[in-house]
Amino acid sequence: MEYWKVDWLHDFQSEAIRIYNEIGDDGYEVRKVYQYRDGRRLRADELHESYEIGLGTVPVGSIEDVVSQPEFEAVVITRQAFEIEWHGASWPDGAQA
Repeated sequence: MEYWKVDWLHDFQSEAIRIYNEIGDDGYEVRKVYQYRDGRRLRADELHESYEIGLGTVPVGSIEDVVSQPEFEAVVITRQAFEIEWHGASWPDGAQA
């Protein structure tokens, strides 16, 4: 497993500005947290997704691929740091299991 903190640099008011990812050994997202400008945080896993947040359907690639894109800043974080964000986030309304 690998854990990332990704800052998404944009001006969209309704989109997340920070994304925390748990990435499996196969390169797919296992769990994800979105943090919004207003402080709201949502989480998703394979059993809990909504129109607002869900796991990707393709492997995420390397963190180097992410940071090579000018709209993203990303760093590897510890599992403990991810767990703090995960447990501080809410399930999305209308999450589908």
